[in-house]
Amino acid sequence: MLLLACTCLQALSAQQQNRLLGDPVDMSLDFKDFHNTFFFADKLASFDPVTVKGKISWKRVSLYTRQAFDVNTILPQDLKMLDFPGEAYQQNPELSFSVDFITPRTLRIRMLTTPVEPKPFDSPMLVKEPGKDTSWKYSKTKTGYEYQSEFGKLLIEENPFRIILMDANGKMLTDTRRWVDNDTTQVKVIPFNFIKKGIDNSREINPVFSLSPNEKIFGCGESFTKLDKRGQIVNLFVTDPQGPETSAMYKPIPFFMSSRGYGMFMHTSAPVTCDFGNTYVGANKLFMGDEALDLFVFIGEPKDILNEYTDITGKASMPPLWSFGTWMSRITYFSQKEGYEVAAKLRENKIPSDVIHFDTGWFENDWQCDYKFSPSRFSDPQKMINDLKKEGFHISLWQLPYFTPQNKFFTEIIDKNLIVKNSKGEMPYEDAVLDFSNPNTVKWYQDKLAGLLKMGVGAIKVDFGEAAPLEGIYASGRGGWYEHNLYPLRYNKAVADITKQTTGDNIIWARSAWAGSQRYPLHWGGDAANTNIGMEADLRGGLSFGLSGFSFWSHDIGGFVVSSPEQLYRRWLPFGFLSSHSRAHGASPTEPWLYNESFVKAFRESAEMKYKLMPYVYAQAKECTEKGLPMVRALFVEFPNDPGAWTVDDAYLFGSDIYVAPLMENTKGRQVYLPGGKWIDYQTGKTYDRGWNDIEAGEIPCIILVRDGAVIPHAKLAQSTDKIDWTNIELKVYGDKSIAKGLVCLPSNNILVTLVLNKKGNEYQVEKGKIDGVKYQVK
Repeated sequence: MLLLACTCLQALSAQQQNRLLGDPVDMSLDFKDFHNTFFFADKLASFDPVTVKGKISWKRVSLYTRQAFDVNTILPQDLKMLDFPGEAYQQNPELSFSVDFITPRTLRIRMLTTPVEPKPFDSPMLVKEPGKDTSWKYSKTKTGYEYQSEFGKLLIEENPFRIILMDANGKMLTDTRRWVDNDTTQVKVIPFNFIKKGIDNSREINPVFSLSPNEKIFGCGESFTKLDKRGQIVNLFVTDPQGPETSAMYKPIPFFMSSRGYGMFMHTSAPVTCDFGNTYVGANKLFMGDEALDLFVFIGEPKDILNEYTDITGKASMPPLWSFGTWMSRITYFSQKEGYEVAAKLRENKIPSDVIHFDTGWFENDWQCDYKFSPSRFSDPQKMINDLKKEGFHISLWQLPYFTPQNKFFTEIIDKNLIVKNSKGEMPYEDAVLDFSNPNTVKWYQDKLAGLLKMGVGAIKVDFGEAAPLEGIYASGRGGWYEHNLYPLRYNKAVADITKQTTGDNIIWARSAWAGSQRYPLHWGGDAANTNIGMEADLRGGLSFGLSGFSFWSHDIGGFVVSSPEQLYRRWLPFGFLSSHSRAHGASPTEPWLYNESFVKAFRESAEMKYKLMPYVYAQAKECTEKGLPMVRALFVEFPNDPGAWTVDDAYLFGSDIYVAPLMENTKGRQVYLPGGKWIDYQTGKTYDRGWNDIEAGEIPCIILVRDGAVIPHAKLAQSTDKIDWTNIELKVYGDKSIAKGLVCLPSNNILVTLVLNKKGNEYQVEKGKIDGVKYQVK
């Protein structure tokens, strides 16, 4: 028996070792290992309804298999504790449980799996300490305790223990699974539990909630698979998936929302695996690598949930106006001469643009980050920055947090203890990885970036960040198990803080993220393949990211990996320019003049469209920062009561009023689902009704529609955002409703103003939203 146990433990260890470096961690595997001891939430051992605190009795159970008709099924069996000395431990431990009411829509559930209270930790995921709400009213029930607010109800049942979440009308939203929810012949769903691992006695917790018929699940970060996560297994573990065509993620976020009207934020940085009805269609299993449960629960429609979630983890800061313009890039420009040439060509071809990005080649040695322009290829980088700034261009620079042995800083950062170490105190990888949990590292790093920002560099590309050593030891005192997923957040913050401090702008260009990273815009979708599938997956990723609390997002127009086929690039252009931020980047050529004159025209038309729409873009962006909304927005966020809106993942709303359906294949049109009421074609003026429509694209190869009754502010075309005339704004009214509404926000004061226009005869007049010094022209 001992030999068998050792062999099984070794097999488990080997299984973990077989995971390639960088692969996601699947937490569900630990809960399939019967060498672990299982504890199930059995009943309330004690509870104070005033403080909403108590203890749960966790029943010690073993799982075993039973053969029946040549099928092995799992059954539970009460387990007698064999720990020694027996009087020192509990057969069924009674462990702390509490509920805090944060707002009328938000509550926080916490549970421990050990008697030891965790040490206070200043979580970088939270923007502030959550508040307390006193509006939830308590009443005793036959089976337990009930708390009700204006928007929802929480029931806690004593024996067997169960948590039930309801809306204000009494509809059950979800509840925790119990043993009694299984039948007597087999265990289809292992209920709410935690395990004590046989390999090291550490704990991991597995909340299990019910899923209802037709329920849909959304969020979990920039996930490129089907937008509705129901039926999927999602690993929340930061990794480099080498593009958006797999289930792995650069930007996993431990947050999701349900179509039934609730959302959950798993406040942890340990690996998490979410089984959203994959192994059992009616169960939502959250396999968490954390020893404690800290779960925020939100009640409401999607807009309510996003607002509540981002109140806790932070809302996006407002990026500078110039960042919404065109970013011109490739991998890579190598010289000052190329920078001047690209700027000149953009202006010569009258392509509105604001940013030129230098990727991996601005150092003396390609990919070897030393924070200095190559002296052999940049004779006077300061002059270049100044000259291009006069022409309306900002400079963006690439860098990364890993240092190869050939890098000039390799020895220095090791000697100064600025890197992540292994348990031996040495380097875990060939490359030295900066430890952003170390304040000394952050200062060293920010000093390097500050030198560039003081030269006038506008933005820093925050590339990589997904490879923080899982087995590393960090200056925070925590291991990689908890620091790996936090690494992008700390990395994002370090760059955003020094950029804001030096230039005054809220801007980075980042690839990796975790919960809280939305405070530091912006992020892009990684290295998409130059294919229809790459484009489609990128859009799903952007929609999912927006449903995870991120307002701003971009992607490499045309794809990244190889030179983009012209017909694909043409179709990707309007999708790119009708995203919050627009960057042409990837393998050469990305510059339109290196294709043909016809393509230059197509590129110009999409860019001009966005620059004319800049008053709309800027106002919508401002509203997003105030409400936690995404610019690239799933239809159901605006139309939660339209069942069809919950099924669409290949079209989106750009802000609140513009509908965008990219052409995912080389066709002249496509079928689209239109929620709500009427929609007006932005290019042709044709009106379409709610429901499924076959629509042909206009001259710009994309379906672009405007909501009936929307006011879309436009500006006169300018070649850079600093040349836009904000004193003369054209208000275009779409449809013929008696009242039309829109938003406007001037960059000079960043105050969001609601526009209301009333129809009098055949003309519209501005009734609300007038701004001193701004002349409106209504069309």
